[in-house]
Amino acid sequence: MRPVLCTPLRVERAALRGTRVPVRRTGMGPRRADAAAASFRPGTPVLVAGLARGETPGMRAGDVVVATEVRGPGREPLPVPSAPLLAAALRRLGLTVHLGPVRSAPRLVGGPATGGALAADMESAWLAVGGPFAVVRVVVDSAEHPLARPGTPVRGLRALRALRACAPALEEWAAAVGPREVLLASPRSFCAGVERAIQTVERALEWHGPPVYVRRQIVHNAHVVRDLAARGAVFVEEVDEVPPGARLVLAAHGVAPGVRRDAAARGLTVVDATCPLVAKVHAEVRRQATRDHTVFLIGHPEHEEVEGTRGEAPDHVLVVPDVDTARRVRPRDPQRVSYAMQTTLAVDEAGEIADVLRARFPALTGPRTDDICYATTNRQQAVRGIAGDADLVLVVGSANSSNSRRLVEVAERAGTPAHLVDDPGQIDLRWLAGARRVGVTAGASAPPHLVGRVVTALSGLGPVTARESEAVAEDISFALPREED
Repeated sequence: MRPVLCTPLRVERAALRGTRVPVRRTGMGPRRADAAAASFRPGTPVLVAGLARGETPGMRAGDVVVATEVRGPGREPLPVPSAPLLAAALRRLGLTVHLGPVRSAPRLVGGPATGGALAADMESAWLAVGGPFAVVRVVVDSAEHPLARPGTPVRGLRALRALRACAPALEEWAAAVGPREVLLASPRSFCAGVERAIQTVERALEWHGPPVYVRRQIVHNAHVVRDLAARGAVFVEEVDEVPPGARLVLAAHGVAPGVRRDAAARGLTVVDATCPLVAKVHAEVRRQATRDHTVFLIGHPEHEEVEGTRGEAPDHVLVVPDVDTARRVRPRDPQRVSYAMQTTLAVDEAGEIADVLRARFPALTGPRTDDICYATTNRQQAVRGIAGDADLVLVVGSANSSNSRRLVEVAERAGTPAHLVDDPGQIDLRWLAGARRVGVTAGASAPPHLVGRVVTALSGLGPVTARESEAVAEDISFALPREED
């Protein structure tokens, strides 16, 4: 069903002339808006765009408000799930965008702002007809700058220019609407090591109260870090930023022995949240170093896990990030060589690097089982299983999450466009045009609720049918660590 772009006033319609979406001028006020809505087929996608009164102090003419819900007299608030996607498209155009409620009133609003809405209009609440729905309002007046004051013409021109600038984003929303099937990869989101690390910080805060210091990000996810910081965790880069005698949690990625020595020298109480599977790699590197082996550490040199693992025996470890390096690397003694792996690598890519090393060094030894952790392997297998059936794959995770980035690469190697997003606000509406089957997964450090938010945002563009695709069941858990004085 073709979307309709509704503008109450003739001047608003003129500002959006040329937009590649049919524009319907509804007229001003609830009675006209209600009559216009009655003429639409049920389920018609409706996008309301026009001017409005700013309800939040400090809003300026030309600021754009995208409704997260619409409130109207005698009506239940109507959520607008696609709001983060539309707001992101508008921000890419360089506009100042606010996300929040919009209230619709039966008459022109004046006086002080009320009710906690960001903007007020007279039409939006009456224009929803049960299909995809969105509201974009550009601020023209406010309690600080009411309509009946000098300066209104200037503010009006500024607001209309901003409304005109919104057109490309409105077109993107219209092109993206439609029914979808969402293929949910399983397993996804938190693994046992990540849950253990987060619970370690939470327990320290619960038992001892803030502040609890954490070296680096406890796990590589911006949402997790922000949540723990709001509860009293203090994230630092290095041990010397922690007050002597304080409590310090070491992140899941592991640290070099020198970090522990520095913590002891400052009299810190240390809680080691290193993932047990990372700790196993550390132990393997120490064991091979005692045998005077050169250890080829397959991994990304800038990653914290690799930094910590290399620190166990820096004179014995050579980091091998790719096949080209594997073809050129030179150990001290080709007869005394072994390898270890970063736990969050792409399985096929790491295997290719290991194969090159084995071909070059017949004496090469490795761990009894591959170092890539079960969670990384399972999530890659799961995303590979859905990628072939999807038009697009969205991977929920932060940009500095290695395992999340690998999921994108796995999907792309399966021939499907894939993108890494921290949350729905990073989804580009242009990716969704024509994508009727969307695969969704999340890296091992991404909270599960973010996947739900992505699915909810997609549902704001049309009916969504979600289907779980389980590759393997996970039932692993790790005990929480003890404090070390």
